[in-house]
Amino acid sequence: MKKSLVLAMAMALGVTASAYAANPFSDVPAGHWAYDSISKLAAAGVIEGYGDDTFRGDRLMTRYEMAQIVAKAMAKGANVDKLAAEFADELDALGVRVAALEKKADNVKITGQVRWSYQSNKNGDDKASRNRLRTRLIFNGKVNDNWNYVARLENNQFFHRTGKPAMSNTGEEETLMTYAYVNGRLGGMNVRAGRTWAYLGDGNIYDDKFDGIFLDYGKKFRIGAYYGKPTEAQTWGWNPEMDEAYGANLGVNLGKKVKLDAGYDRFKAATGDDLDIFNVNLYGRLADKFGLGVVYLHTDSDNKGYIADGAKKDGFVVTADIAGAKFNKPGSIGLQAKYYYAPAGSAVAHTMNGGGMDAMFTQGYKGYSLNASYTLAKNMMYSIQWYDLKGRQNDDKHQTLWNEIQLRF
Repeated sequence: MKKSLVLAMAMALGVTASAYAANPFSDVPAGHWAYDSISKLAAAGVIEGYGDDTFRGDRLMTRYEMAQIVAKAMAKGANVDKLAAEFADELDALGVRVAALEKKADNVKITGQVRWSYQSNKNGDDKASRNRLRTRLIFNGKVNDNWNYVARLENNQFFHRTGKPAMSNTGEEETLMTYAYVNGRLGGMNVRAGRTWAYLGDGNIYDDKFDGIFLDYGKKFRIGAYYGKPTEAQTWGWNPEMDEAYGANLGVNLGKKVKLDAGYDRFKAATGDDLDIFNVNLYGRLADKFGLGVVYLHTDSDNKGYIADGAKKDGFVVTADIAGAKFNKPGSIGLQAKYYYAPAGSAVAHTMNGGGMDAMFTQGYKGYSLNASYTLAKNMMYSIQWYDLKGRQNDDKHQTLWNEIQLRF
């Protein structure tokens, strides 16, 4: 660095060198003509030297390196207008780089959920319980103004899980990438594709992971369709393996507080057998804090693996809820009650915490559930749920008490 430049930069900062600690560079001795100025510039953070504690003052620097020094000096309030004019192009290029890096740093957002749950089941004379910690990290990456990429990493730790021998996996742990999909818009149509989720029949048919593509259009009047593989249908022990599914839905807002939706879903197994499910869902808010909904369900299949002899193919689920606990509103409370009279073949892979009896799929089920939630503090919620269900044909009884505390960040 030239002698005049070092002195000018140090003077522009307007602070005496004695206010700072000794010069940090081993190759700038105390008697050097630039000792005081370099000490001042180093202490102010304008120059940094090299990783081996040397300054290398006799080395020629590039214009970009000089532009970085000028930019730092300007940030410190130094009057370096002439230098700024000299290195205008380099400073502009440097500014573009910095802006691009800052934008890139905000390009991926990470949020998370941590849920501890304790579940106690009674299925006939069999009893089981599970104590689990589930952690989810959700990565949302911005591809462009219209498209995002979303991934969800999930870890489950089973502190204890007892009951049937096959369920005894105390201390086991698993980590999976449960979501990996893109979503965005093509014209006015919303598109979601990859390992994502499906929410069918208000969750009474399917509410879990799904490999496929979903399309939907409209707000007041809605139309949608999907195609793919219902991955979670294969993990439920009582229904046949299904390797393909597709469906369509229509919806309309009947005013500001009432929605009507109808859907058709077809699930296909490797054997070539089909399961068709029709549903109509009407939900409305009778007041600001009270909601009421009913879902009608009809299944159609002659496959004995899907529907037992004499099983009913029609049914419904009624939901009533009051208020609603919100993660961002400490002290908020939510209450919900459901009555189930679901037909055989309708419970493909819902994630109702009380769903665990073999009769649910082949016979259908009936009963009720109660749910209460309370927001303990911001982003911290406690929930307790009770399920009392029976098979619609054999009256096999299944009861579940579920407790959970969930944190979001």
